[in-house]
Amino acid sequence: MKTRFLTLSALAAVSLLPSCAKNETQPNIVVILCDDLGYGDLSSFGHPVIQTPNLDKLAANGLKMTSFYSAAPVCSPSRAGLLTGRNPNRAGIYDFIPGTKKSEDCRDMVHLQAGEQTIPAMLKTVGYSTCLSGKWHCSSRFNSDAQPTPGKLGFDHWFATHNNAAPSHENPDNFIRNGEEVGEIKGFSCQIVVDEALSWLQNKNSDNPFYLQVCFHEPHEPIASPQDLVQRYHPLAENEDQAQYFANVANMDKAVGRLVEYLQENYGENTLIVFSSDNGPETLNRYYRAKRSYGSPGELKGMKLWTTEAGFRVPGILYWMGKESYSGTTDAVVSSLDFMPTFAEISGATLPDRELDGQSMTSLIETGTMKRAKPLTWAFYNALNEHRVAMRTDDWKILCRLKNDTTYLPMINNLYKGNEAFVKEADLVDFELYNMNEDISEAENVAEKYPEVFEQMKTQLKSEYANLLDGSFIWERKEE
Repeated sequence: MKTRFLTLSALAAVSLLPSCAKNETQPNIVVILCDDLGYGDLSSFGHPVIQTPNLDKLAANGLKMTSFYSAAPVCSPSRAGLLTGRNPNRAGIYDFIPGTKKSEDCRDMVHLQAGEQTIPAMLKTVGYSTCLSGKWHCSSRFNSDAQPTPGKLGFDHWFATHNNAAPSHENPDNFIRNGEEVGEIKGFSCQIVVDEALSWLQNKNSDNPFYLQVCFHEPHEPIASPQDLVQRYHPLAENEDQAQYFANVANMDKAVGRLVEYLQENYGENTLIVFSSDNGPETLNRYYRAKRSYGSPGELKGMKLWTTEAGFRVPGILYWMGKESYSGTTDAVVSSLDFMPTFAEISGATLPDRELDGQSMTSLIETGTMKRAKPLTWAFYNALNEHRVAMRTDDWKILCRLKNDTTYLPMINNLYKGNEAFVKEADLVDFELYNMNEDISEAENVAEKYPEVFEQMKTQLKSEYANLLDGSFIWERKEE
């Protein structure tokens, strides 16, 4: 393992500056987020067929994070958690956000609310320009005055879709740019998203540091990929659909390569790049459009929508252009929830005055190690597996089911006044304990093998879950 070190003392001085000040030590920050990319989908994370040379190079030159977690095992809450540094339940985003069809459980009302404080809004207070290019999926009423648009939540420039690229990744026609419909765009979504990011960078009318969030649709269904790449993978795939998936990830990697090349040439002196996925891979044929979902969980148990590892343990890569920082592989437990406090520290911004669930990763950047002060907790009530609550801290992970009297909680999409008491009165039962240092596949429940650890983890999970429940937003439809 190659190791280099960064001294953050100069950057720490930025935090002493007034919130409106600019400073040359402020890095540009780029977050690249895939959609449904599995833990084992990159060649640097073990895929035997898909070639991802650009991301592999980032991982080789920077920090490859093998215990990186998304904020949820599904899209919308994961994105909300990344933007706010808070468990998405606190924002009332419990599952993916559908459209506007009225439902008893108020899912049609769900959105990232105006009172939430986001990374781009925070960075704007210390002089950053901000841009979103790609998927949004943080509101049920997209591009409507009824709910905040990305522009109202901190992005100076936004080019986005509500959910998936439609009708597929090829020639999408549902992008909105700063509130205006764009119409059909020829090409493939990941390349289009990078085109917009590059255009914004080239036409930015200031030399301010920038925050750029690039949110690919790939490799979420409906998958469509360039034929030259599909043909390249045909001999290595089981069928056309699998070749399409392999090519889809490879095309995303090519788009990353274009973006990184531009950043290196123009902003290589001080730009932090973080790459990850919103959740784990989709299950093949789970629903009618998932016919090309050949994503790999690697050694992990489960898939997207599970609270076992494959649901939210995803590839993580961090590379700081122009700065001497730790380079190598780390198994430190980190999360997209950590982005906000990290970006606040390195930019000199003041963190929002509210409870956060992430912590700064600057020690990880400096040394490749980080000890969590607060465990990562997930309560995903619509999980496909029965254990809906999970917690990871240090080498240990604990899961449990939720039960009211003699009845286990059914799958629930949203918390609202009609089911608040039912959910909050449920007991945590049927605990399972796993040693993640020895068993990332969650093959052996070691509760009996480590009784003291088990009791300690149970007590801690009950406390963390009670805190999360207490802070969870409950939706309520007012009388019309």
